[in-house]
Amino acid sequence: MARAMKIAIVDDEQDMRQSISQWLALSGFDTETFPSAEDALKGITNDYPGVVVSDIKMPGMDGMQFLKRLMGIDSGLPVIMITGHGDVPMAVEAMRVGAFDFLEKPFNPDRMTELAKKATQARRLTLDNRALRKELSDGTGIMKKLIGTSPVMERLREDILDLGQADGHVLIDGETGTGKTLVAHALHAVGPRAGKKFVTISCAAHDKDTLGERLFGPAGEGMQLPLVEEARGGTLVLEDVEALPSELQARLLTFINDQGNPAETRIIAIVNQHGPDTTVEQVIRPDLYFRLAALKIVLPPLRARGEDILVLFTRMAEQFSDEYGCDAPEVTAQEAAQLLQAPWPGNIRQLVNVAERAVLQNRRGTGTIASLLMADDEDTGPAMTTEGKPLKEYVEAFERMLIDNTMRRHKGSIASVMDELCLPRRTLNEKMAKYGLQRSDYL
Repeated sequence: MARAMKIAIVDDEQDMRQSISQWLALSGFDTETFPSAEDALKGITNDYPGVVVSDIKMPGMDGMQFLKRLMGIDSGLPVIMITGHGDVPMAVEAMRVGAFDFLEKPFNPDRMTELAKKATQARRLTLDNRALRKELSDGTGIMKKLIGTSPVMERLREDILDLGQADGHVLIDGETGTGKTLVAHALHAVGPRAGKKFVTISCAAHDKDTLGERLFGPAGEGMQLPLVEEARGGTLVLEDVEALPSELQARLLTFINDQGNPAETRIIAIVNQHGPDTTVEQVIRPDLYFRLAALKIVLPPLRARGEDILVLFTRMAEQFSDEYGCDAPEVTAQEAAQLLQAPWPGNIRQLVNVAERAVLQNRRGTGTIASLLMADDEDTGPAMTTEGKPLKEYVEAFERMLIDNTMRRHKGSIASVMDELCLPRRTLNEKMAKYGLQRSDYL
């Protein structure tokens, strides 16, 4: 479950900032108010965990000056500007400088909530990307993030290491929730561009004009650098590339062609949605597709990853149990089989949600994992399937999970694990070797 992000409300009129604060607080946001831009700047630093809502006309430092200062502190900080009647030209200029969006007084409170949700989602993605970049800056953390020992995951890691060293552009395809953004980070982190800029933008999050300006300019004094320039020498990631309007697809193709070979800026295009009856080639113009798909990675769905499902569920449940200060749920053999049988239409993202809810259920002492899988039926389609697998696969997956969990709980103490599982040392050693478990990983 997403944590509430802060919203800094800046307005010299007390009634206005209090009414905005109260409305957004009722909508689930954590708000803080400031009577002036100068006061707000004392509390807003790089990596501020939220967004800013500011009036344009204020005494002292006005909204435009405030916006430019904020963009200098953190160009990825979403700022929503509030304008009076007749100030729309000024608001348009604010958008050019880097504002996320603007509202004209009197505004609909529901529209404010809608913009706040979009802005906080964008901010969360930016902060997550920064944290991930720090963790993967040397390229070695990537294998820890790409959890799993299934053949498809072993092959994926090999593909990342190979393609990361190449110069060509990359297209990443796969079902929603499979970790495509993580793979884009990994491709950058393990290659020669690791120390260079890594810039991301969602093509579905902006209208055509805003997206065109963010990608290609115009740039000028006080304006944000176009992303194709900001990413020069590094990597530019285009999420939801299928949402790129045809005019901008043509401009992107021109940019790619003008770069020559090898490309100064590497493009990684992520496809997030295309209908079941369409292919990637049908949602992107052919000439651009063949340039972007010089190298291609298709991520495996979770249901194809076998016992990785239990490993991931266990790791996620442990993380959430630490966060909430309670025990992780004990997974029975029947529940392990149910987790392996589930088709997981939401993939890893869905598994993370189920793991968190399982921990919260366990804290209350109610509910089962099966009930959580069935509950997802309403939102994501059938979460359970009767499609069977050989009994041997279920037994081995459960056995591996049991040994892994016990080793973690006892921090690698072989004697304690032998005692709890009633296994002689030789048998435990053989099973650990069979499942690729090493004692050093638990110490």
